Amino acid sequence: MWTGVFPAVTTKFTEDDALDHAEMERCFALQMEAGCDGIIVAGSLGEGPMLSGDEKIAVLKTARGAAGGKPVLVTINEAGTREGAAMAKKAAAAGADGLMIVPSPIYHTNPRETVDTLKAMATAGGLPVMIYSNRVAYRVDVTVDVMEELASDPLFVAVKESSDDIRRSTEIINRFGDRFDLFTGVDNLAFEALSVGAVGWVAGLVTAFPRETVAIYRLMKQGRREEALAIYRWFRPLLDLDVSTYLVQNIKLAEVHAIGTNDRVRMPRQPLTGERRKAAEKVIEDALAVRPTLPQF
Repeated sequence: MWTGVFPAVTTKFTEDDALDHAEMERCFALQMEAGCDGIIVAGSLGEGPMLSGDEKIAVLKTARGAAGGKPVLVTINEAGTREGAAMAKKAAAAGADGLMIVPSPIYHTNPRETVDTLKAMATAGGLPVMIYSNRVAYRVDVTVDVMEELASDPLFVAVKESSDDIRRSTEIINRFGDRFDLFTGVDNLAFEALSVGAVGWVAGLVTAFPRETVAIYRLMKQGRREEALAIYRWFRPLLDLDVSTYLVQNIKLAEVHAIGTNDRVRMPRQPLTGERRKAAEKVIEDALAVRPTLPQF
């Protein structure tokens, strides 16, 4: 159902901490112009837990306007099942094409709780669902056995695999074949995941470097592995910025340098300063200095 590059877009704010829809429209349009295949709003990178429900819906509507008919997913990352179900209903009513559902980021559910809460939120929304499996960030492991219990429900169509264990991708394919659209969700494991059968990439650094991200994906799908690998090797130091407690600030800083936007974040986050900012800027500036010429694909 879903394949390709789906940016987990950043949320843009004005100087007084309101949503900056004009800047989001511009930035989202850059993703579409580069050939991305969908958009995911209000995720971890989109600072979803810092947005109100109404703000999430407002960002969804802006993304739908920019997406040109390509799918727009809303992340459900509320702490409680009741609140997540309510958000899923609102997203469906506002025109979302699908949901990316995170098990509770606050309460660390056991497998039975994980299955039941994912099903409850999916049923409430009635939309196709991408399961977000990220045991590193959210300390809930949506295992292959948990996925087995969800596989009989047609609402669950995809998995964003972010366990940080590349073996999990093959385990999912071995167990389910093509039952789930398998997306990689870890930027600096993307080449590896695409090599073993992932059909999509929920990407972070794509928001600053959309053309390079799309090039890697499409070259891999065309069997042009060495060309994709050359770009990926250049990209790796940047992609490592995604795997950090400071991923939001890191990626927004990359956007400052690469697409001329701002790095405003919502508190308690604050923009990078001092040595941490210098280190991230060095990675970004070093990469920009040797930015590759992309092949035709």
